Amino acid sequence: MLPNDQGRRLRRMRLLRQMKQSHLAELMDVDQATVSRWERGILDFSEAQWVVACQLLMAPFGSAQDAWLKRLVESSAQKVHLVCDQTHRLLAASRPRQAEWRADLPTFLGKSLLVYASPEILAADTALDDLGWHDGRVGSLEVDTGPNSDEDLTILPGRVLWERIMLADGTPARLATTIA
Repeated sequence: MLPNDQGRRLRRMRLLRQMKQSHLAELMDVDQATVSRWERGILDFSEAQWVVACQLLMAPFGSAQDAWLKRLVESSAQKVHLVCDQTHRLLAASRPRQAEWRADLPTFLGKSLLVYASPEILAADTALDDLGWHDGRVGSLEVDTGPNSDEDLTILPGRVLWERIMLADGTPARLATTIA
């Protein structure tokens, strides 16, 4: 993972938590300038620092923050969607993501998207346990999508970033953003 990618991920997780750089710096026992340098990709994290940052930023949200997260996903200009990490139920999707689908959002909302997954996505999902995804050792992962053959929810070949976050009730969720 490139430091710049890691920095963008840190910034995104911090903003999802509505946390200031200075607060994260205090929690990590560094100064605010260090957090800023991490986010801009100027300064590399140690592996231990990255793990601590992910643990701090993936703690459960309050329900108001879950609603804010949903609004953030829905208003994103990127192709992004949010699913329950356990059931793959669709929780929210941005308009650019919805534009790839032939059916309207209500057709998929609350339903598992796993049935639409390409073989590449299924293989990546199956490998998550071995990578430490479910026990918090890995908080983000880039995945090659490969195409599926469904007409209603088309998946194009490309690359997505999966980011694991926790919802207010402790449910793990997965933010999937197209990056290529």
